[in-house]
Amino acid sequence: MDELEFRRRAYGEPQSQDPEFLQAQQEASGRDAFVSDLKALDRKIAKALKVDVPEDLADKLLLRQQLTVHHKQRRRTTFLVAMAASVAFVFGLSFSLLRLGPVDLGEHALSHVYHEYKALQSERDIDLGDINASLVSVRGLESTHFRSAPGRVVYKAYCDFQGVRSLHLVLEGETGKVTLFIVPVEERMQLPTQFADNRYQGIGVKTEDAYLLLVGEEKTALEHLEQNLLQSFI
Repeated sequence: MDELEFRRRAYGEPQSQDPEFLQAQQEASGRDAFVSDLKALDRKIAKALKVDVPEDLADKLLLRQQLTVHHKQRRRTTFLVAMAASVAFVFGLSFSLLRLGPVDLGEHALSHVYHEYKALQSERDIDLGDINASLVSVRGLESTHFRSAPGRVVYKAYCDFQGVRSLHLVLEGETGKVTLFIVPVEERMQLPTQFADNRYQGIGVKTEDAYLLLVGEEKTALEHLEQNLLQSFI
């Protein structure tokens, strides 16, 4: 589920228990907090709209009271809806402006590896046709593909790089597993040729249509895989 569809679903029904929606919350950082904020806003609105209807009053007095409550409720509802819309608009605008800023792909790649650490535990065998089919479905990567398998691929999923749908692969390298992110080229993306933290090493490579980011524990394994990718990925 891409970011636009996820946000549309979240605004429309933040309490949804649909499995696809719940899974999408886990696919990108910040989505859980975003949905939690919307749920909290729903609860506040529901609480504000609770109006105790008077009982045990004469018919005329009850009717008059109900009309008064009705008018007050309409004004209050209009105000609350307007307030909720304003909050949602400001939140959405801030979120959008954040995504328009420059993106450090190296830092983002390292964060993804830690956030999706379960990917490194996968042992599924992903075939070449499945990988190329996934590339075709990503906007900006439609013309890219692998001419040959980059190695044994044990994990495949879509991921989000600041609003840009990308492909997340894990390969079984000679000295351990290596994560490969394939990100469509965008001007706001900043690609370091090398990056690292106290655990992982990273290499960034730019092709005509994509950024390739390799993350692993052994730099020599990354360099070897980099050469294979440059020969097989077009």
